[in-house]
Amino acid sequence: MAVWNSVDIGTVLEADRIDGDYFKPQDLEAIRTIKAAGGRELGSIAKILTGRTPSDYADDGSLAVVRSGNLVAPLIYPTCGRPFLKAQPARDRVRLNRGDVLISSIGMGSIGKISLVIDPTDLITVSEVTVLRNAKVPAEFLFAYLASPTGQSQIEREVTGATGQQHLLKSKVARMLIPNVPDGIDKPLRDAVQGAYERQEAARLAYAKAEALLESTLGLDKLDLTPRLFYERPYADVQTATRFDAEYFQPRMQNLIAAMSRTGQTIGDVAKLSKRRFKPKAGSEFHYIEIGDVSGNGTADSNPIAGEDAPSRATWIVKPGDIITTTVRPIRRLSAIITEEQSGHVCSSGFAVLTPKDIAPELLLVYLRLPLVCELLDVHTTASMYPAIAIADLMKIPISLPKDATRQKIVTKVRQSFNARRGARRLLGEARVMVETAILGKS
Repeated sequence: MAVWNSVDIGTVLEADRIDGDYFKPQDLEAIRTIKAAGGRELGSIAKILTGRTPSDYADDGSLAVVRSGNLVAPLIYPTCGRPFLKAQPARDRVRLNRGDVLISSIGMGSIGKISLVIDPTDLITVSEVTVLRNAKVPAEFLFAYLASPTGQSQIEREVTGATGQQHLLKSKVARMLIPNVPDGIDKPLRDAVQGAYERQEAARLAYAKAEALLESTLGLDKLDLTPRLFYERPYADVQTATRFDAEYFQPRMQNLIAAMSRTGQTIGDVAKLSKRRFKPKAGSEFHYIEIGDVSGNGTADSNPIAGEDAPSRATWIVKPGDIITTTVRPIRRLSAIITEEQSGHVCSSGFAVLTPKDIAPELLLVYLRLPLVCELLDVHTTASMYPAIAIADLMKIPISLPKDATRQKIVTKVRQSFNARRGARRLLGEARVMVETAILGKS
C-alpha cells in the first residue's frame, strides 16, 4: 500500500536526498519526537571511527579480527562463538575497547547490524565496521537504541548505494539523532545485557561439556596424534584410497580414521542428504542463511531478502531438525541445527543439508563439529582458493557413536546450551523494547 507524504524543499536540500524512503512519515514523526525531547546528533556525543583492514591474515595470529559479518553476534567478546579470522599485531591495528558499540557499515544482509563489545581482549576491527566510542550516554543504552526498530529505521534512512553495493558512511552515522536517556533505565539495561552475557557463557560451557563427553567416549582424546616427518604405506593402500597425498596417509590421520570406523557406519548411514530446491519469486521475501551466518556454537542466523534480490547461491530449503554443514573449508567447524522458527528458510549451496535418520540432530551436530572430525573433512577437500569437500566424500566419512545413555547426556547438554542462548536473546529483546517504550511510549 502506498504511503503519501510531503516535505518542504528546504528539508530536501538540507538532507541532500529526494528518495521517498528517506521521508517516511513514521520515521519523521519518531525523529521529531526525539528532537523535541532534547535528542542529540550521534556525532556530538560519541567518537566515531572505523577500523583498518589487515593487509594479510594469519592462521596463527594472536589477534581476532571482528568483521562486519561477525556482528550477527549482538555481544562481542573472544569466546562469543563467531568464526573470527586471525592477524598478527601491527602498529596500524584498530583495537577495540570495552563498551564500544559497533555498526556494520557495508554488505547486503549485514549492514546496520549492531554489537556491543563486552570483553575487548585481543580484538581488532576492519574498515567496514564503524566504532562508537566514549559515548556520553551508557553504552548499553546506545546499543539497545540502535538495535531497536526506531534506531534501525534511522540507520536504514542513512544507507546509500545500490543493492549489493550499499554503504553507511561515518558522516551519515554522525547525524543520526540519539534520545536522552530516560530516568531509571540505566540499571535495568545493564542487568539485561549482563544477564544475556552470562547466559551465553553458560550456553558455551554446556556445549563444551557435550563435545568433551563425545570425544572421551569415542576415545578420541587418547589417540596417538603425534606428527611424523616421514612415513610409508603399501601401494595397495594408495590404490584402495584412490589418492596419494601425504596428508591423508600420515599416521595421525590413519589412527583417527581407524578410531572412527569401528562400527563400520558412515554419515550416509545415519543421515539423508536433502535436496529441497528453492526457486525465488519476485515480490516474495525469504530468509537466507549464508556461511557467514553460522556461529561457532552450532546455531545459524538468517536475513530477509526480497525474491528479486536472491543471491545465485540461495539453493536449499531447510526444515526443523536438519543439520547444515559447510562443504567449503570444513576446518572452520561451521555446522548448525535448524530450529522450528527457521522452517522454510533457504541456505546457500555451500552447505550440505543433512536430515538425521536414526540419530538425534544434536548428536550429529556435535559429531560434525568435533575438531578432529573437521580435520578429517578438510583432508578430503580439493582446490586451493576455495577448498571444498565433495558431497559423495562427505557422506562416506566414518562415524562412531556412543551408547544410548551417553547419547542422551550429550543431547541434554546441547539442549541446555540452546535454551540458555534463547534466554540471552530474550533478554536483549526486552532491552530493545524497554528503550523503545521509554522514548516513544510504544510497547
